[in-house]
Amino acid sequence: MIHVGCCGFALAHEKYFATFRCVEVDSSFYNLPKLDTAARWRAAAPTGFEFSLKAWQVITHRADSPTYKQTRLDPRDRDHCGGFGFNPTIRWAWAETFAVAKALRATAVLFQCPASFRPTDGNVARLKEFFVKAKRGKLHFAWEPRGDWEPGLIGSLCRELDLIHVVDPLVAEPAVTGPIRYYRLHARRRYTAPELTELKRLCAGRTPVYCFFNNVPMAGDARRFKDLIS
Repeated sequence: MIHVGCCGFALAHEKYFATFRCVEVDSSFYNLPKLDTAARWRAAAPTGFEFSLKAWQVITHRADSPTYKQTRLDPRDRDHCGGFGFNPTIRWAWAETFAVAKALRATAVLFQCPASFRPTDGNVARLKEFFVKAKRGKLHFAWEPRGDWEPGLIGSLCRELDLIHVVDPLVAEPAVTGPIRYYRLHARRRYTAPELTELKRLCAGRTPVYCFFNNVPMAGDARRFKDLIS
């Protein structure tokens, strides 16, 4: 019930596939991989291996974000990026993201918001419009709000829009538990043995949980946690 991996291929692909059973493709936030690249990753992965995909930042982040330094984008689209506005640029960005997720046969797509995306009436309305209209097929939609979103509002939106609330479980509890739990471990250091033991406790239950390590020594810590739960 506990699936352990990293936010990105923290090892060479062949070694990663031999070590872990899932990965969150993180590079897609900056630039989506080509469809044939995604198909090669899917073909190289062993049976039962699961992909999650981080949504292209064109959907979630304004183009003045420093993260756009690595993003290839037509300048004419830059004024229409971010904030889940369901304009032609963001509809195109989601269609491209969805195509990659389909090539990967991904389990979930992660939508990570910037802290500047605050719970204003306008932002909530755009969030609702996007998740109501965006095609999802069999994908789980995982949402990682940051900033001053109240748990009650997060839970209400997740239930209404069929979203998975993504958290670092050592920092906060999910506002609502859906068909899966999706955890991202963000510390910028090595996790201690007591922290990993606490993480194991937090993962207990009948609901499948995906634990993606996003710290600097992510491969080592993910291995340690995988050994602990084994």
